[in-house]
Amino acid sequence: MIDMYTDGACSGNPGPGGYGALLLSGKHRAELSGGFRRTTNNRMEILAVIAGLESLREPRRVTVHSDSQYVVDAVNKGWAKRWKANGWRRNKKEKALNPDLWERLLDLLDTHDVTFRWIRGHAGSAGNERADSLAVAASRGSGLAVDEGYEAELGRPHPSPLPPRKNLAHRRR
Repeated sequence: MIDMYTDGACSGNPGPGGYGALLLSGKHRAELSGGFRRTTNNRMEILAVIAGLESLREPRRVTVHSDSQYVVDAVNKGWAKRWKANGWRRNKKEKALNPDLWERLLDLLDTHDVTFRWIRGHAGSAGNERADSLAVAASRGSGLAVDEGYEAELGRPHPSPLPPRKNLAHRRR
């Protein structure tokens, strides 16, 4: 069983952003983060979950603790699956946002047994505070990566929203 705390940060929206994930399992602890030069807060919230799940080497049971109602509700209420089934449309008039990230997350949810729990941000949860700290620090880093999925939506095509896996900041304690 893994407890994962995730958070996204963005200075401006859009603007420089980052994600943070803290994974806890028994005495094991892993921290992940990454920053992007121009993105949105919602993209970073989703990407934090993706990065955490992609770091797992085998299928696991995971509880994701997130202060993003957007992410938690999109999964728990079935919105993301419905958007996908509707060709990434929220309804007949509106396109779903961030389909590149939702596609990746839905694929990961088919691999892992994941439960999403909403937690109030900045309300004393040590895990949430650490994920927030990682996300904010990543958003303020130098040499921020390109959020290729976001840039593609702006008309600058790029293949992937994450830097190559080896470039993710991983620290295990």
